Amino acid sequence: MKATLIATWVFALTCWLLSCKNLEPSETTTPSETTSSTKKSISNTLKENEQLPIADRVALYLRLKKEQPNAYNFENEDELTMYGYGLLWADQPEEALGIFQLIATQFPESANAYDSLGEAYLVLGQKERALEHYRQSLAMNPDNFNAEDAIERILHPEIKPLTPEERFSQVFTVDDYRSDLQQLGEKLLEVHPNALKFTSEAAFWNTLESLQQQVSPQTTYAEFTWMCSKMIAQLGCSHTSNGNFFPQWEMLPLAQVFPLEARWMDGKLYVTDASVHSETISKRDVITTINGQPVTELIESIYAHIPAQAHVRTYKTHQLNDWLMGLLPYALGLPKEFTVTTDKHPTPILLKPLEKGPEWQPFPFRRKCQDNLCLELREEEKTAILTIASFNYYPWNNLDAFEAFVDESFARLQEAQIENLILDVRFNGGGSAESSIHLLKYLLKAPFSYFTQNEETYTPFENRFRGNLYTLIDGRGNSTTGHFMAKIKEAERGVIIGEELGSNKLCTAGQSVLRLKHTKMVYYVANTASEVWAPSLPDDRGIVPDHEVVQSVADYFNQTDTVMEFALALPTKK
Repeated sequence: MKATLIATWVFALTCWLLSCKNLEPSETTTPSETTSSTKKSISNTLKENEQLPIADRVALYLRLKKEQPNAYNFENEDELTMYGYGLLWADQPEEALGIFQLIATQFPESANAYDSLGEAYLVLGQKERALEHYRQSLAMNPDNFNAEDAIERILHPEIKPLTPEERFSQVFTVDDYRSDLQQLGEKLLEVHPNALKFTSEAAFWNTLESLQQQVSPQTTYAEFTWMCSKMIAQLGCSHTSNGNFFPQWEMLPLAQVFPLEARWMDGKLYVTDASVHSETISKRDVITTINGQPVTELIESIYAHIPAQAHVRTYKTHQLNDWLMGLLPYALGLPKEFTVTTDKHPTPILLKPLEKGPEWQPFPFRRKCQDNLCLELREEEKTAILTIASFNYYPWNNLDAFEAFVDESFARLQEAQIENLILDVRFNGGGSAESSIHLLKYLLKAPFSYFTQNEETYTPFENRFRGNLYTLIDGRGNSTTGHFMAKIKEAERGVIIGEELGSNKLCTAGQSVLRLKHTKMVYYVANTASEVWAPSLPDDRGIVPDHEVVQSVADYFNQTDTVMEFALALPTKK
């Protein structure tokens, strides 16, 4: 499970860092145009010319900036940086170095530019040049702990960083813990533009003071990170966390993982895999207490540690079920053993510790589409199912692949004379505004604006879909998915089916990656607010479906896609 979750967490981190950010819209009428902003993407232009040597690509950038300064988004340092890192991650460090050098000349006040240069030089084995640029970055931004750590590794390669397992039981002084909690609270309010939108200032500081009083000389680093997660979750922002529980899971010893696979459904905790304890516990048994504590109280306490946009409960429930075997131990104070009672066994049962990590089960039903993007035509029924499980497609990376898939899909819908389109955006954690806008231009009936900060409009494509639209949503829908669904809901385009979306028209994303002074805990704070134009919709809850359809307990154990079955039946009822 840990290996699977590492990949999942890295993917999610990319979404957190880049998703739902603002851009300037333009009037666009044909699907052949590959950009959704007034200005063309300069990083995408460089990518399209990747056959050129890196020196020629840099020269192209400089020539275009001189000749057409307003035609490209030359001001977008982040996008250009990600283009450079794309090259670095593709094992092309010399080309990445060329891009990072270009960024440093174009953005000379950017500490990140020099940090990137240090990383490229380090990959190339040029430690002295790397050290020079890391030091320059740290001087420009004393909070840049990445540069601080890189300098330490270069100067003292003999010092080995602590492993997650060693960090788990590490202990700091009470004063260090309290100082770090104070720093955390102050930074959250300083960096996050909507820090007190979903909580009061009094409640915020009361929680901090309460946590400061809870620390003791015996408090471990693991327990401290659990305290911090409660502090952070108060903000009601899914893009602000101390790692969305991944670091806590990574350092949790296998012997202290809750050794039963279970799922919180309909207000009860059901056993989903009892193979390790089959003599006393069965699948579908309901766990009533753990270590003597009522399950309902434990679950409620965990919700307070899970960050979610506007504190949307459905989003928190999915996070709860994803990480349940790790969240329960933290909520219980990291015990060495676990006892449970069930609806069938009121006497406590001592559970055996796991011998190997569990397998992550992300889908609560048999999911026909195993990719992020799928199209299924049911021509006899004049119905199609279009799956968009991610908007994580960016101009600097693979937006062109997303646009090509969507363009081809709607061409096929038109050719097959499809009348009913089921659009499945469940499991979609967000991504770029460009991908969202491109899809909207095939679905909305009239010109539309996107971000509230802009007045320009987008014009739907001439070959847009004009039939019946049924959109499936769930609590996992986050970030840009909230923006996308807000536009669908505001326009009253079709029928929305499922549970309350985990996001809405307001998204505070972009991220400052920060670290506490004493414990060195890393945390992520959203720093940019983006809101789409949907004046009739609230921002204090997720997008609400027209038909609330939730998988029942029986359907879960039968792996039935309740929401899809409901949607497929709707056209026949018209």
